[in-house]
Amino acid sequence: MLARPNRLTRGADYKAVVRRGLRCAAAHTVTYVRTTDEQRPARFGFIVSKQVGSAVVRNTVRRRLKAVCHDELTTVRPGSDVVIRALPSAADAEYSVLHDEVSRCIARRAA
Repeated sequence: MLARPNRLTRGADYKAVVRRGLRCAAAHTVTYVRTTDEQRPARFGFIVSKQVGSAVVRNTVRRRLKAVCHDELTTVRPGSDVVIRALPSAADAEYSVLHDEVSRCIARRAA
């Protein structure tokens, strides 16, 4: 689970990351990363729409993505904001596949 300082909570923050951040697309996710020089912990946000599936499926995908980000927390530069958008195919993806995709995108953009 991500601690409160490591979560994006405001809609304006999500919008800024998606519009001005660097984009990395994969088979099951799209990752947006925006880096700043602020001295604060890295923050993560998740977008899992109804196209992914039922509420149970969406929450499962969101929990998997949160676990991946918790593992990657030490590799992300402080002051970075990361938003991960789950694509409909993420509903059937294994945890290891999601982990590899997100880790690769974070390493490319936020390290």
